[in-house]
Amino acid sequence: MAAVLIKLSELPVGGRAVVREFPAKDPAFLRMREMGLLVGTTLTLIRTAPLGDPLEIKLRGYHLTIRKVDAARILVEPLA
Repeated sequence: MAAVLIKLSELPVGGRAVVREFPAKDPAFLRMREMGLLVGTTLTLIRTAPLGDPLEIKLRGYHLTIRKVDAARILVEPLA
């Protein structure tokens, strides 16, 4: 059975997921990879700003804030 992938921007607050697909060449995403956001990384969506942008995620023991437009380009597999 194939895994269900959703955009990181669609993950509900408190939801956990594993990163499955990630843009390879974009400079913004190169920086995110340098900060530890890699394919296979487990993360939790901690909260969104009052107007829905940006998103705060927790990964590898720290919190990272990313723009919703960038989160929409990252595909994740939700965890139960």
